[in-house]
Amino acid sequence: MEVKVVSRERIKPSSPTPHHQRTFKLSLLDQLIPAPYAPLVFFYPNEDGATPLEVLKRLIVLKESLSETLTHFYPLAGKIEDDLTIDCNDEGARYVEAEVNCLLFDFLNQPDLYLIQRFLPCETSFNGSNAGTPVTNIQVSVFKCGGFAIGLCISHKILDGDAMSTFLKGWANTACGSKEVVYPNFVATSLFPTNDLWLRDTSIATWGSLFKVGNCTTRRFVFDASAIAILKAKAASSCVLNPTRVEAVSAFLWKCAMAASEEKSGFKRPSLLSHVVNLRRRTVPPLPENSMGNLIWIASAQSMAKYDKLGLHGLVGQVREGISKINSDFVKKLRGDERSSVIRKSLKRVEEFGSKDGSNYFGFTSWCKLGYYEANFGWGKPIWVSGVGLGGSVFMNLIVLMETRNGDGIEAWVTLDEEEMAILERDMELLTYASVDPSPLNLTESFSV
Repeated sequence: MEVKVVSRERIKPSSPTPHHQRTFKLSLLDQLIPAPYAPLVFFYPNEDGATPLEVLKRLIVLKESLSETLTHFYPLAGKIEDDLTIDCNDEGARYVEAEVNCLLFDFLNQPDLYLIQRFLPCETSFNGSNAGTPVTNIQVSVFKCGGFAIGLCISHKILDGDAMSTFLKGWANTACGSKEVVYPNFVATSLFPTNDLWLRDTSIATWGSLFKVGNCTTRRFVFDASAIAILKAKAASSCVLNPTRVEAVSAFLWKCAMAASEEKSGFKRPSLLSHVVNLRRRTVPPLPENSMGNLIWIASAQSMAKYDKLGLHGLVGQVREGISKINSDFVKKLRGDERSSVIRKSLKRVEEFGSKDGSNYFGFTSWCKLGYYEANFGWGKPIWVSGVGLGGSVFMNLIVLMETRNGDGIEAWVTLDEEEMAILERDMELLTYASVDPSPLNLTESFSV
């Protein structure tokens, strides 16, 4: 597969940003996640058999609607000034168009998770400071059939998963000509103000303790609705009567990953699970859905080498207990005078565990129920929304949970040590409930080629 770039440009907002909004101050919690981007790629088939001229018109609509959308989401049209500010200079989003020398369905029939990187407009690895780089980077890749992929790399300094969904909804509504205009609420800065970088330095130390040296690989484990229902039933207990699907799948994958680690090393390891928690619904009163920024925190749960005795219901209980601690009282403390001590205590627990010899860490984040599959720009919803395959010699055990297109299944994008992944892929209990790297075309209703 060849992806050939045919144009590069900047898409500026259709109206200039007022002078008093020129400097956008990032919030304290924007310093929590050191990763520069959480890349996403949206794949759209040419369902209605659009001609090359009609496909060209669609590309024009994408650019024009993006320009209008950036007027409201004005920091996304600027550049990273430093770790505290965005320069809202209206230089615009970096926008790349490319051509792909194959059919979309040929690629989706058995997608290579590492080739997905070619649909992204920039490198996603962290190479130090991103100062001076555009906040928003977008690539639109057109396949020979007229289908296309939209790859997004928008700075994690200003968008978490929910905020990304708000931006996508605003862009898609504008492209469709919808009367419902999405206006973002940049509330994070006022809720969690800061003038220094102590949380950035603290979080870098925390995440640094969790990195591993070796070779990693990424696989997709896909759970359908019936498998999730069985796991939820197995995970239920008097402590957690009705586990959520995210809790059940997370605990099950945690259990399987710990078993793979044990088989590789020859002994049970104490293990730490973390889960990203959305603070919007845990604030009193709850924050609006269009609240922008990184309004998240990290919940954690431990298994002290007794995962087989705890069982799935016991691990679900640990997950539920960890997440339940990130409640309205915790958010209140994050905003109060004791926020520094609360944050340091929360991260110190993770760092100390990660620094222990023989311990294992698994980081989870859920992108379920964020509405990514509703991103309709006027010619249908995406047939697949994907992350990217991760590689490298320094890595972190990472599990990203995403919905399947019909909304009732879960795709788990799992990045582990190569040897542990090889063990995980032949785990018969896991394979009872999940399929490994299935074609996205088999997870959706039928489409005409």
